[in-house]
Amino acid sequence: MIINEPQIAASLEKRIQEDPQHIQAILTKALELQGLDYDDVAALTLIRDPDLTQELFHTAEQIKDIIYGKRLVIFAPLYISNFCSNDCAYCAFRQTNLSLIRRALTQAEIANETTNLINQGHKRALLVAGEDQTPDSFEYILESIRTIYKVKNQHGEIRRLNVNIAPLTTEEFRRLKSENIGTYQLFQETYHRKTYQQVHLSGKKSDYDLRLTAIDRAMEAGIDDVGIGALFGLADWRFELLALIQHAKHLDKTYQVGSHTISVPRLEPAVGSEISSKPPHPVNDEDFAKIIAILRLAVPYTGIILSTRETPEMRRIALALGVSQISAGSRTNPGGYAKQEKNASQFSLGDHRSLDEVIADVASLGYIPSFCTACYRLQRTGHDFMNLAKPGKIKDMCLPNAITTFAEYLSDYASDITKNIGEKLITKEISLMSPDQQHLTKNLLQKIKNGKRDVFV
Repeated sequence: MIINEPQIAASLEKRIQEDPQHIQAILTKALELQGLDYDDVAALTLIRDPDLTQELFHTAEQIKDIIYGKRLVIFAPLYISNFCSNDCAYCAFRQTNLSLIRRALTQAEIANETTNLINQGHKRALLVAGEDQTPDSFEYILESIRTIYKVKNQHGEIRRLNVNIAPLTTEEFRRLKSENIGTYQLFQETYHRKTYQQVHLSGKKSDYDLRLTAIDRAMEAGIDDVGIGALFGLADWRFELLALIQHAKHLDKTYQVGSHTISVPRLEPAVGSEISSKPPHPVNDEDFAKIIAILRLAVPYTGIILSTRETPEMRRIALALGVSQISAGSRTNPGGYAKQEKNASQFSLGDHRSLDEVIADVASLGYIPSFCTACYRLQRTGHDFMNLAKPGKIKDMCLPNAITTFAEYLSDYASDITKNIGEKLITKEISLMSPDQQHLTKNLLQKIKNGKRDVFV
């Protein structure tokens, strides 16, 4: 059993009052970087005292810094189709939404979208497609992946493409892996079985177990970098949080490789979806911040992803709580980087800023924007990645690689304002490094100044 609802319920029922001493003990335990058990997590969800809340947030920030340092991975979604065979009550792409403008991009249009992303400065992208069940839909996705990787423009290309598509068979996952993808990402949306049945009205996605076991099929097919997530707002956030951790622990126990990433989207308004504007279990900003912080304590090695669903203000707060990857300059409709069409997007955005504006903002806060794909190029995935991430050693590679990819961006794409902020930040970060790391990073930066690109350790 991957998700044990009675176990989650029992953990949530154990702690009915906030116990400061117990909370302090849990926070101390979390700093050992071994994760937390379900009772620990349940206890943290009960925190209401402002001082304890701040201690929770501070502990999350400490753990993020130990594991990942100041690097912040940047990517953009690339939607290729919004045709879908499912009827999910919360999604604009739902099959019964007759007000949605439907599009499946041609390969030429996909190449154009890729060029637009590259011209912004992106090196990492996430392919997203509606869950269309037509006979040729999987072949279309494979061809689209090849198209994206083929596009080269001036200084840039998409060096690593992650994929968020419908669940596949094990054999299909093997074929997907052969296309040199990065992470396979799939959200259960809600782990609460009764709620799942209520909001997934028809289509293959209405099969809870078929979706839940997809990540296992991907792992069995050799895809050892996987990402999971829940759509917060459909069910009680405390339940979803514990279920996410159960899922991550299942992967770690079964394959000795935990989830590479966990995404934490909140339900946002979507055209043709009444429930999206009136979430059954809305999550306020304070509780959302706790979700991120608790995840960082419970699964410290995992990358936590925050999308442009959230406002710039919320995203700034989240960076200090454990978020290690963000999308930027995003569009959530097919062809959106060439032309933003009304009534074609999957959901409403909270952050409409350009990539350059986001880069300037996060750099001014002291975070190193990273477009790094070194781990994928060096086959440092799965067990190899986890062996470095779990004890906090991965940042020894992450920081130099983040700085070099940031320097590429500053040289090739940044505005003068962003370049000024970025160069000062790089100088500061190098000054804080050990002598050996300084030497290594300066050598990499010199190669970039000499015109070389895509250098990494």
